[in-house]
Amino acid sequence: MEAMRFKVNEIFYSVQGEGHHAGTAAVFVRFSGCNLRCSFCDTAHENRTMMSGDEIVEQMSRFEARHVVLTGGEPSLQVTWELVDKMHRAGFYVQIETNGTRLLPGNIDWVTFSPKEKHVLTSANELKIVYMGQDLAPWSDFPCMYRCLQPCATAGGDNTAQVVEY
Repeated sequence: MEAMRFKVNEIFYSVQGEGHHAGTAAVFVRFSGCNLRCSFCDTAHENRTMMSGDEIVEQMSRFEARHVVLTGGEPSLQVTWELVDKMHRAGFYVQIETNGTRLLPGNIDWVTFSPKEKHVLTSANELKIVYMGQDLAPWSDFPCMYRCLQPCATAGGDNTAQVVEY
């Protein structure tokens, strides 16, 4: 039986710049493909390399960090229990950044939920909202440990001042 292949946009080493884990050295696995089309998305979905789970973990392991951030696109379209388990066995702490429109494997260590529209997640470790002036009241009771607002920097400008004022 052939191993599952994943559409990977890129794997790179950096410092987490957003949310609760800001400042943490991390390996980022950016998956290609998404079920939404956000105007501010920074992923070139047409760029992809088909990789096995073992190939992904092998590339991740080339870096010193043992914190991995699964991002995209929408990683929940591809991430499986088995892939997360491989990452754990290689010594990684696994964080996912998701739009919450699909259920997640239950073995992920940290869930960062960045809602865009209808969602199926009922809780997360962290709620991270890309702020564009929308009403945040619907999120006031969402079960999570941490809440973050993120400015939306697009070709049309940067709303950091608006986020700080809010």
